[in-house]
Amino acid sequence: MDLRRLGNSGTIVTAWCLGTMTFGKEADEATSFAIMDAYAKAGGNFLDTADVYSGGASETIVGRWLKARPTEAQQMVVATKARFPTGTGPNDIGLSRRHLGVALDASLKRLGVERIDLYQMHAWDALTPLEETLRFLDDAVRAGKIGYYGFSNYVGWQVTKAAQIAERHQFAAPVTLQPQYNLLMRDVELEVVPACLDAGIGLLPWSPLAGGWLTGKYRRDQLPTGATRLGEDPKRGGEAYEPRAAQERTWAVLAALEAVAAARGVSMAEVALGWLVDRPSVTSVILGARTVAQLEENLRAAQIKLSADEIEALDAPSRPPVTDYPYGPGGTRQRIRPMAGGRAH
Repeated sequence: MDLRRLGNSGTIVTAWCLGTMTFGKEADEATSFAIMDAYAKAGGNFLDTADVYSGGASETIVGRWLKARPTEAQQMVVATKARFPTGTGPNDIGLSRRHLGVALDASLKRLGVERIDLYQMHAWDALTPLEETLRFLDDAVRAGKIGYYGFSNYVGWQVTKAAQIAERHQFAAPVTLQPQYNLLMRDVELEVVPACLDAGIGLLPWSPLAGGWLTGKYRRDQLPTGATRLGEDPKRGGEAYEPRAAQERTWAVLAALEAVAAARGVSMAEVALGWLVDRPSVTSVILGARTVAQLEENLRAAQIKLSADEIEALDAPSRPPVTDYPYGPGGTRQRIRPMAGGRAH
């Protein structure tokens, strides 16, 4: 696997990160261990979990695997997240110093480690002052409880504000952002990606296959069935079948993806992942899997290097639709400054 810096830090991670949201729910402990074994054998060194995944079971399973595999554990960069509800009380949620203090200690215990390499804020908290959250994270870095911190699901102005506050107060700087990012969900390119590039923050895209859409398993006018995410729940979240199937753009993207994959003799998933891993600011793509076979298929994307023509064939139908201003030609023309300057002749 390719190696990359963890955002603007000096820590090195593989370009493919193993996401563990399925552990403890869609994958039992034995299957989860087998998936982590396969990932480590393939050369991966980056595990991502969260305190709310399977009610804490994901962190516990990862912790047991780290204890049972000390050689592999020595090389693993371990990331987790906090912010969403872990109890029923008003302080069992959010990014306050109180909740994060309790959540961090609980994650350390479940993972069985003394330090979490990357501690991520799972979403924005409109009630907690950003300075309070950042000061807590800086204190946690100085105390040796975490190595670095990052964010997830933040928009552009939130990323920029956090980076600037950290710089102003000389706090440790954020190093990563986890956004949803894939060929069907490219709106982050309008503001989030530029904000991360400006701050030197690396992207860790989640849902790189759009909940299975980019594997080609879903067909027009055929409601999903069977043992898949949408087969079990066709109305599941942002990947729900009906609203996405109603967009002609969805089928145009899938047609282009299928054509590139067929020409190469590889799966649509491999091409979709190959497109994403080389986007600007991407540090590592988070791969989730229910089985070892799923993981192994997705990891074959490490061998995919798309040509400029293939990238354009995928870019053209997948570009997010925008109005003329501020993201269309009417707005972007005003932000371009030719080197020669002056009026056009």
